[in-house]
Amino acid sequence: MTPDQLITFAAVAEHLNISRAALALHLSQPAVSGQLRQLQDEFGEPLYQRDGRGVRLTPAGEQLAQYAARLRDTWRQAHAYRDALRGLEHGTLRIGATTTPASYLLPYLIADFHRQYPDVTLHTADGNTTDIVGALGSVDIALIEGPVGTDLPPDTAVHAWREDEIVAIMPRTHRLAEGMGADAANAANAGLDLAALGAEPLIVREAGSGVRQVVERAFARAGVPMRVALEIAGVEGVKEAVRAGMGIGFVSAMSMRHENGALRVFSLSPEPLTRRLSIVVPHASAPSRAVKRFLALCLEDGA
Repeated sequence: MTPDQLITFAAVAEHLNISRAALALHLSQPAVSGQLRQLQDEFGEPLYQRDGRGVRLTPAGEQLAQYAARLRDTWRQAHAYRDALRGLEHGTLRIGATTTPASYLLPYLIADFHRQYPDVTLHTADGNTTDIVGALGSVDIALIEGPVGTDLPPDTAVHAWREDEIVAIMPRTHRLAEGMGADAANAANAGLDLAALGAEPLIVREAGSGVRQVVERAFARAGVPMRVALEIAGVEGVKEAVRAGMGIGFVSAMSMRHENGALRVFSLSPEPLTRRLSIVVPHASAPSRAVKRFLALCLEDGA
């Protein structure tokens, strides 16, 4: 039994999925599976069982997971302390980001940070809101869209960052778009009432998406049923489905900045549908200098 095997097991226990644990650990799935087999051989009994697409811990695995999590946290704290002592000449920064900030904000932030601290190694992981919140134990800082929830690891700080608007998109030839006039062609400056969308086929992001959560809550508050024609992963998937004429989609206004005008963009009324982007810092009581500097850069950018 080695510390690496226990740290790997802690990740599997956290995600209950070997593929996601491998992604969080920056390892291949066969490497993770191999460490798990060696660990089970060491204990002489199953520590987990296959459960659909994921895994389920056995009673022995649940007990071991508690020890493994403590070892992982101690290991991370030791690395954070080392990086704080060494400064920013070297070190590693692991950044998690949900889909919208990962695509439209993070590249610029990373470029700026890299210019200032070129010898810090950066690793990024992206996913929807549920994925990234669930992987907070595997990153140093995370950019989250929408509500982060209350089930966060101990010693986690949440910083309000910036606001983002969720807009409706449709082809220029859609009858609702044509009825709104030409002034809405390039910007979300015309309001589209949710009630007008009740009978329309809608395209939504996958379960766990921050955009989807905000949209579903807005429709529920308005008492308007959603007629979901297609559920699809990713912002670009939503855009392509809208272009294909599948229905009306919902995306972040940021994702429409570089569009060529083929799609029309509409704010939702009676009030624009906005959400808060947040920066989440695990192990907030002892962040590395790299985390502090990247956090300051993000907050300055969002000011």
